[in-house]
Amino acid sequence: MSNVILSTGAKGIALIKDFEGKELKKYQDVVGKWTIGYGHLILPSESFPAAISDKEAEALLRKDLATSEAGVNRWVNVMLTQNQFDALVSFTFNLGVGNLQTSTLLKLLNQGLMQEAADQFLRWNKAGGKEVSGLTRRRIAERNLFLQA
Repeated sequence: MSNVILSTGAKGIALIKDFEGKELKKYQDVVGKWTIGYGHLILPSESFPAAISDKEAEALLRKDLATSEAGVNRWVNVMLTQNQFDALVSFTFNLGVGNLQTSTLLKLLNQGLMQEAADQFLRWNKAGGKEVSGLTRRRIAERNLFLQA
């Protein structure tokens, strides 16, 4: 783990909001999971019988970002630029800390193989075993952000 604890910057938040979209009423995502706000996965202990406000959507996003940020800060042991961190948080926000933790992307990153790690983003474009064009676009955007100086 690097000694510097990072938090998501403006580019990362914008990327996540752009790809997640904002839905103030609960809906089922592409694999059938109930979701609300900016891609917040509704937990069994949560209930959203009515629409939420913009403020509530933002609060859920911040809470979910904290989980993703903690995962990236915990499992990455090399120094990152803000753009690299933001790209990894978007990736983790979408796929979960467990997928980051076991990914070849993380293994290559922690070996200092930045280009090879960046190329791994593109492999994570499936949901339910099927390629999803929106995920392909997201992974390309994350990879591009990761590679920006």
